[in-house]
Amino acid sequence: MIPLFSTDQVREADKYAMNELGLQGVVLMENASRSVFNEILNQFPELTPGMPVGVIAGKGNNGGDAFALSRHLINYGFNVTVILLAKESELKGHAEINYKVLKNLIGKVKGSKLIKFKSVRDINAFANCVLIADGILGTGATGGLREPYKSIVKKLNSFDAIKVAIDSPTGLDLHNAKADEDTFAADLTVTFAQLKTGLFYEGGYKFAGKVVKGTIGIGDEFFDTLEVKEYLIEPEDAFLSLPERDADDHKYSAGKVLVIAGSGDVPGAAIYSTNAAIYSGAGAVYLAIPQQSSTIARTNVNSAIVRAYEGLEGKFLSPTTIDELDEKIIWADVIAVGPGLGRAEETSEAVIKLLKKFPAKNIVLDADAIFALGKYGYKKVNLRNKVLTPHQGEFAQLLGITTEELKANLLQYARKFVTETKSFLVLKGAPTIIFNPNGEAFINTVGNPGMAKFGTGDVLTGMISSFIAQNKSIENSLFSAVYLHSLDADLLVEKLSELGITAEDLILNIPSTIQFLNETFLRTSEEE
Repeated sequence: MIPLFSTDQVREADKYAMNELGLQGVVLMENASRSVFNEILNQFPELTPGMPVGVIAGKGNNGGDAFALSRHLINYGFNVTVILLAKESELKGHAEINYKVLKNLIGKVKGSKLIKFKSVRDINAFANCVLIADGILGTGATGGLREPYKSIVKKLNSFDAIKVAIDSPTGLDLHNAKADEDTFAADLTVTFAQLKTGLFYEGGYKFAGKVVKGTIGIGDEFFDTLEVKEYLIEPEDAFLSLPERDADDHKYSAGKVLVIAGSGDVPGAAIYSTNAAIYSGAGAVYLAIPQQSSTIARTNVNSAIVRAYEGLEGKFLSPTTIDELDEKIIWADVIAVGPGLGRAEETSEAVIKLLKKFPAKNIVLDADAIFALGKYGYKKVNLRNKVLTPHQGEFAQLLGITTEELKANLLQYARKFVTETKSFLVLKGAPTIIFNPNGEAFINTVGNPGMAKFGTGDVLTGMISSFIAQNKSIENSLFSAVYLHSLDADLLVEKLSELGITAEDLILNIPSTIQFLNETFLRTSEEE
């Protein structure tokens, strides 16, 4: 796991560096700017001296970092155009010091220039730049952009240049990862001291690009003392959490899954979840599906047994079906319920009956099962150690709020939910985030837009259920399932376009994805 920190925690690190270690603020700024410069060279080796680059700076410390960066770029040989958005009289402290040094330097070299901003037309000076560095606003900025910043950033985004954010993209509120469409669209963000949570979900995920950690000149000793609640999932976490087979395992000891899914109207979701459970390694999988869809299910599921039930009009799950399935529910290590069930009144009642009748059972709730919880009231049932896998719209509906309200404070809403219910939450999105009953958040680090298709969420439900059935640890199973589900899509993109990935492709590629992860770490171990 890679720990993530809040902007407030990193701000305290600045104070620690100055007050406890005796580092001057101007030294911290020099170290930070050098980190950005080094990363620009490391990440974009195609850039060579003599090329035109642009740096835009505000009046705060972020602007000070930009002035120092401009000096490094000029000394390396780039032709640097610097646009100052503030009046010289507004510059204070370390930012003022670095500005004066830069101003003196630019007066002594050819090919670089300093422009004092008067209107948005001045931004056209960057039109031919191969790289633009954003030092307008720092990590403390909150709320949406106001003019002229909104128009300035919109203009910057229109240029066909590599875009680098200094510490954080202008327009991104790191406190809640909120950003509007005119946020600086970085290809690379070099953030200082430690990785910050807001750069990895919602607006940060969309606008920060590749995020790397720069240094201000201190180690991890300060951060090791801080409480951490958010993490990035690493490949190693998924690898170490994979199920292990014993030599004497058989089909019933290798994970038993019962999928209660599908309806007369929507059989496909049930088929996706069932096949995903099989391809993820579960030894025995049953699909309970209404009679009307049983024929198509039997034709399309691989190595699973279909258990047809009459239910409501032969098309939907009903409360009496739960009694009919008692034996298989007790038999199974994990129940996956929800994909394609439908939202009939009796179907929702059946979901609630399942939860009340089997409170200690491992149950993964998805799609229409989550709708049933919202309709009935999730606080009326015991969700301890249950796994919920909603997308943001479904989760907002479950909580009784709008999606916009959820997005504004996503981590807080999700954390409150899991700590109150003692459940696990897999909040599907870009990226998917796992929350455990302690309120810790684990952000997925792989995946691509090709996953935005019907059926891909049903595949994840099957994978989660399969892994829990095999290795019993819910949290570890979630790490493996969520990471591998997205890694699967990334591997497919190497053969197919993002537009062409389907749920069926993901399912068939699960074994190869698991093998890829295994081989990657076997090679790493041998090299070490």
